[in-house]
Amino acid sequence: MAGREPTGVLILYIAWLLCGTTLCLPAAKLLDYDVDGGRDLDIFDINEEAGLNLAEGDIVLDEKQPRNSIIGEEYRWPKTIPYYMEDDLEINAKGVILKAFEQYRLKTCIDFKPWSGEANYISVFKGDGCFSSVGNRHVGKQRLSIGTNCDRIATIEHEFLHALGFWHEQSRADRDDYVKIMWDRITEGKGHNFNTYDDTTSSSLGVPYDYSSMMHYSKTAFRNGTEPTIVTKIPAFSDIIGQRMEFSDSDLLKLNRLYNCTQGSTFLDSCDFERENICGMIQGHGDQADWDRVTTATGGPDTDYSHMGKCNGSGYFMHFSTGRANTGDKALLESRLLYPKRGYQCLQFFYYNSAGPSDTLKVYVREYDKANPNGSLRLIKTIEGSPRELWQLHHVSLDAKMKFRVVFEGTKVEAGPPSGGLSLDDINVSETACPEFIWRVKNFSHVMENTPISTPIFSPLFTSKEGYTFQMKLYPSGEEGYQGQLSAYAHLVAREGDTGQIWPCPWKQITMMLMDQHPQIQKRMSNQRSITTDPNMKAAGSDKFFWDDPRKDGVEVTDTDGSKYFRGPGSGTPVYLTHLRAKSRDFIKGGDAIFLLTMEDVSHLTVSQPLPSTTSQPISTTPSEVCYNVQCQNGGVCVMDEGKPACRCDVGDDWWYYGDRCQHRGSNSDKTTLALASSLSVLGVMLVVTVVSVICVKKKYKKRMNNNNNVVMLNSHAS
Repeated sequence: MAGREPTGVLILYIAWLLCGTTLCLPAAKLLDYDVDGGRDLDIFDINEEAGLNLAEGDIVLDEKQPRNSIIGEEYRWPKTIPYYMEDDLEINAKGVILKAFEQYRLKTCIDFKPWSGEANYISVFKGDGCFSSVGNRHVGKQRLSIGTNCDRIATIEHEFLHALGFWHEQSRADRDDYVKIMWDRITEGKGHNFNTYDDTTSSSLGVPYDYSSMMHYSKTAFRNGTEPTIVTKIPAFSDIIGQRMEFSDSDLLKLNRLYNCTQGSTFLDSCDFERENICGMIQGHGDQADWDRVTTATGGPDTDYSHMGKCNGSGYFMHFSTGRANTGDKALLESRLLYPKRGYQCLQFFYYNSAGPSDTLKVYVREYDKANPNGSLRLIKTIEGSPRELWQLHHVSLDAKMKFRVVFEGTKVEAGPPSGGLSLDDINVSETACPEFIWRVKNFSHVMENTPISTPIFSPLFTSKEGYTFQMKLYPSGEEGYQGQLSAYAHLVAREGDTGQIWPCPWKQITMMLMDQHPQIQKRMSNQRSITTDPNMKAAGSDKFFWDDPRKDGVEVTDTDGSKYFRGPGSGTPVYLTHLRAKSRDFIKGGDAIFLLTMEDVSHLTVSQPLPSTTSQPISTTPSEVCYNVQCQNGGVCVMDEGKPACRCDVGDDWWYYGDRCQHRGSNSDKTTLALASSLSVLGVMLVVTVVSVICVKKKYKKRMNNNNNVVMLNSHAS
C-alpha cells in the first residue's frame, strides 16, 4: 500500500520524535500544571465530591416534573436558544461553551444566541458541579452549572442535552434488555439513580439503545467498591459506555427528531464519492480534461482515504490523470450550489499528489449575483507542496457571502511522469472556522506501543495570528502512573529576537484535538481539550508567572535543525484519552493520527456579557438555586415546592425514608410493630376505662344505699 515506511525509516522517525525530549533537553525540568488534578473524573464523580445529591447524578428536578416522564412538547426550547454566561464562569469554560455551541450548530438545527430579553433563557454559571434541569421549565432564568473540572466539551454538550429535554440513556424502559444493573455494588442511597422510565409515558424516539451515547453512565457509576455497577450484555461494549468525547450518531438522531431538524445550521456539504452522482458535483465548463471517479490510480494512490481499500464495492475518489493529459490542460471539479449564511466557511479535504513537481491544484469559489448570473471565479488558494505518497489533510478558509460553488482546478504545467496525477477525497464544507495547525503523527499505533512510559514527543512549533508560538507535548504511553493513557500538554515557546508579544501571555485558548477521521464531518467524535493562558496564574510553589516569557524561566531546547528556542512549562492533562478509545473509530487511519491545534484570543470573554437594555436580570426561583444549600439524605432529592426547598425521599417496595431531610427510615415491619403497639395501647386504655367505670358505679351505688338507710332511720325516729 502506498505510504508504507521501511523499518529503518520508521526507527529514524521515532528517534526524531523523541529527540528534543529526554535525549536533547538539558537536565532542568519544569513542573507542568495538571488541569485535572491527576484524576479522570466523570460528571457524577465531580458532583458527588461536591456533596451534591441530584436526580441521576446531575439533574435538577422541580415539583411539577415527574421523574419517569420524557419532556413534553410544551417544554421544548425554540430552535434558537437564548443564553447568558455569568461572570463567575472560568474563562476557559466560557471558550469551551462557545465551542460546544459550534458543534450543536454544525450537527443539528439548534442554535444559540446571547440573551436579549426573552422570557426564558439559560443562565450558565459556575456552581459546585455540572448539572442542569431537563427541558425548558418556563421559569425565566433557568440555570445550568459548569463548575470546576466541568469544562470539557462533551460534559458541556451533555448538560445542554439535558436542558434540551433528554434524560440518561440507561434510564430507558428497555434498559434491562441491554445492560445488567449490579444493585449490590451500588453505593447505599444511590440506587434511585438507576431507575427506568415507564415506556407508556416516555419515548426513545424510535432509536435503538445506544451504548456509545454521551448520555450513558460509565460502567463504574455510583459504585461502592472496584467492581462495575453496569455490565453490558454484549461484552465488547463494556468500555464503550460512558464516553465523553462527542455526540454519538444516535444522540444526534434523537435530538434532530425531537426538534424536527433536517440539516445542521452551519453544515453545507460533504462528499466521499461513494455514490455515482458524486454528491451533485459537476465537471467545469471550458476545461480540457476531467476528474474521474476511481478506486485506484496508476502511479498512486492505490486506495481511497474514506475506507483505505478495506470495503469491497466501495472506496472511490476523484482523480485527474496528469500522466495522460497534455501540457497546459486543466480539469475543473465544481461543488453543487451552496448558500452561505455567515460569510465565512471552512473547506476541508484530503489530497494525494502523484503528479509532476510543477503541476498545481488551485481552489476557487464561483460566486453568483445579478451582475454575474453565470458565476465569477475568485482564486482562494494554491495548494503548495511536492508530490508525496500520502493522503494529506488540507484546510482552506473561504469568505463567500453570496451563492457559490467550490471549484478545484488541476493543471498540468509541464511534461512529467507518464503516470500519476492529483486526487481528492472526503471533502467537507461548513460555516465554521478552520483549525489553524495540523500535526500528523505517522505510524501512531507503533509509536504508542513502543514509546517508553513518561517519554514525551513534541509537535512542530506553531505561531498564532497574534505572534505567540506554542507546541504540543504528547506522552504516547502515558506518564508514570497513567499507563494506557495518552497524556497531552501545551507549552508556550519563544526564540531569541521574538518581539511584539505581551507577557505574561494574556487569555489565549489553546485547543488540542485528536481528529476522528470519519469521512463525514457531522459524524466525527473527535477528542479535544482546551487550556487558557491566565496572565495572573503563578507557577506551583513559586512567585513566578506560569505563562511568562519562556526566555525568562523556560528550558532551552535544541531543535532537530540545530536551532535553539525556549520552552515554558506545560498545561494539560495526564488523562487526555485512553489507548482503548484512541484505537476505536477513525482516530488512527492508515496507521497515522492527526492532531488539529488552534490558539485563539479569548480576552473578550473576560468582560461581562451585556444585559438586555430593556430587561434586568430576574431573581431566579429555579430549583438549582432554591436547593443550592439543601442536603437531602439517603438518596432524597431536593425539589422546589411553592418556591421553597423540599426533600422528596426515596421509597422502596417495603421501606421508605421520611423527615424534612429524609433522615428517618421506615418499613413494613416497623408498621406492623407500630400497629400492634397501638392496638395494645387501645386495649390498655379500654381496660383502664372499664375499671374506672366499675369503681365509679360501685361508689355511686354504695352512696345511694347509704342515703336510703339514712331515710329509713329518720322515719323510724319520727314514728
